[in-house]
Amino acid sequence: MHVQSVVKLAAVGCAVLATAHPGHQEKRANSDLLGFKANMRRGLENCASKFERSGLNARAEARRRALVDLHRRRLAARDTDSVLNKSHLVTGSDVTPDSSASEVFANTSTCILNPEGETGPYYVPGEYIRSDVREDQSGVPVVIEGQFINVETCEPITDLYWDIWNCNATGVYSGLVANGNGNTDDTSNLNATFLRGIQKTDSDGVVTFESLFPGHYSGRTTHHHMVAHLDVTVLDNNTITGGTVAHIGQLFWDQDLINDVEATYPYNTNTVTLTTNAEDRVFSDETENSDSDPVLNYVYLGDSLDDGLFGWVTVAVNVSATYDPNYSFVYTSSGGVAVDDDSSTPGGGQSGGSQPSGGQPSGSQPTGGQF
Repeated sequence: MHVQSVVKLAAVGCAVLATAHPGHQEKRANSDLLGFKANMRRGLENCASKFERSGLNARAEARRRALVDLHRRRLAARDTDSVLNKSHLVTGSDVTPDSSASEVFANTSTCILNPEGETGPYYVPGEYIRSDVREDQSGVPVVIEGQFINVETCEPITDLYWDIWNCNATGVYSGLVANGNGNTDDTSNLNATFLRGIQKTDSDGVVTFESLFPGHYSGRTTHHHMVAHLDVTVLDNNTITGGTVAHIGQLFWDQDLINDVEATYPYNTNTVTLTTNAEDRVFSDETENSDSDPVLNYVYLGDSLDDGLFGWVTVAVNVSATYDPNYSFVYTSSGGVAVDDDSSTPGGGQSGGSQPSGGQPSGSQPTGGQF
């Protein structure tokens, strides 16, 4: 089986990067950051043979291939042979269109986690445990797989809860009302939950989400946010509480892919100037004088962006680390609630009722701010 069976490849490395938000900046000294990365990379190099012996790489290959096959089968009927036989663009790696599936899906491109990043005010504790976070939002579908590895033991991290969120196709985050986040008169967005969710890793340290490709807003490149929770308690209302946060960070996409997505509807209705990866301060800070590559591995699931993307990342975590994510809003049984003074205690477990269907807020063009 060849990579043509998954249509289009961009097998590139990645790094989970610290976030950046005005008023929440905690820049690290470059020397400390680079030293941290060097130590982490040496630890990961020692893990490589263990991954192979334990079958972790083989299971990752089979799982990723099966996920792509599953989501391709959900597409409308098409001329499969014409898709399989066409030439497809490959960027960012030595993988060619004739590479075997094992060369594609066994690619770990393990991420090195930097010290704590700033969460910013757009993190909302209290979100639901769920795999599909799309609700009724429109945009390019993405299936994102994350595999979490303990950098000290080289073992998968089971029972880690991966909290992920991003803005919608026109640059608006759910769960808050704030300047720079769409129409501030649309108070219904405070109770919205779209494109936010939490899931627990399995025995291989794996979580898979169905989400949408993020849009953009002023001053930041396209990105997903993430928080990794350990030792949490799951409540009856399908949320989490307690535990510790072992990582706060971001995930990014290839710039060529971003450009292609931004040319499609509804992304192209956003009149805010697009900030590229090359222009983004966070992206630049994390890749300068470093071999980090802050871009997800990905393949196309079908013949076009409408069919969706499958992206994957392997994340190495120091489970002994503990961080305090900041937030200005929390989701409760009564909906979204603003909190005072940017709380630094991890929230969650406060929402109640059924999981809402959500909705796209009106006036979706953001006007400024870096989050």
